[in-house]
Amino acid sequence: MFLGMGRPAWKEARATLQKILSADEPVLRDNEALRNKCLVPMSDIEMVLPINVGGYTDFFCSVHHARNCGFIFRGPQTPVNPNWFHLPIGYNGRASSVVVSGTDVIRPRGQGHPTGNSGPYFGPSQKLDFELEMAAIVGPGNELGKPIDINNAEDHIFGLALMNDWSARDIQAWETIPLGPFLGKSFSTTISPWIVTLDALKPFTCEAPKQEPEPLPYLAEKNHANYDIPLEVWIKPKDQSDASIVSKTNFKHLYWTLTQQLAHHTINGCNMRPGDIFATGTLSGPEPESLGCLLELTWNGQKEIPVGNSTRKFLEDGDEVILTGCCKGEGYNIGFGTCTGKVLPSLP
Repeated sequence: MFLGMGRPAWKEARATLQKILSADEPVLRDNEALRNKCLVPMSDIEMVLPINVGGYTDFFCSVHHARNCGFIFRGPQTPVNPNWFHLPIGYNGRASSVVVSGTDVIRPRGQGHPTGNSGPYFGPSQKLDFELEMAAIVGPGNELGKPIDINNAEDHIFGLALMNDWSARDIQAWETIPLGPFLGKSFSTTISPWIVTLDALKPFTCEAPKQEPEPLPYLAEKNHANYDIPLEVWIKPKDQSDASIVSKTNFKHLYWTLTQQLAHHTINGCNMRPGDIFATGTLSGPEPESLGCLLELTWNGQKEIPVGNSTRKFLEDGDEVILTGCCKGEGYNIGFGTCTGKVLPSLP
């Protein structure tokens, strides 16, 4: 399996493809028949999941998202739990419901908080939300019982893809104590078919946020770095011809880095396998327009945001959510494509 071959094989494959596609290389440039076989219009193909997802872990690594969620649900006294600054918080997601971009999302049903003296609500989620995330794709991985060293962790990450970890906030809020999210998250997770390798992202490496207190030794890395990846979220309502931007943020705000996430995931001996994915959690920034989900943008439905000629507190049936990401180099771009999904009505 290509992912399991490791960084030397990935670098060789990338260099070979770059050479073949170069304007100075005649192998494709001067062979029209071969070029027609190798280069296929996107309109003629169906994009599928880029990997067989064996395991999926969702982290919670944006301090801005963590702080905002704490304010919303717990108030200003302790918006971020003390343990959050000592370890990357995460939970095991549902790999079977990870779907490729373009797959429709059926509004989930489940229980919600009781109102007054009544019992719990049951029915279609009234607070369906997107979450702007990025998914890291695991390469070689590790044997059971043998953790990945923080300073070697980069060699076990093939690349990054856009991810929308759809969330039913009302279902999640009712079920999440004491064991965390379940039905409010497991109904669908959308990823882009395009994976950008960490080698391709090297020119966009930037300093990661300073961590206080200093992490424990197994999380203290020699190269504490993130990537400068501008990200956007667009919503296209079913009755509008154009999509409207609702969020602009950047991967560089991530508090716990990808390598810290992977090192923490395996420190207890947990084995990671080629094609496993782990996600960053919602990528919110410090500015009001840089919040990565409607929960934050509308402060849990307390206000509305404009979407074209309409407004939203949470997603409505027929809404299409479009995530984009693109690094801007000098004279070139490194694009992540799009990650899209349309909300369909709940099943009867």
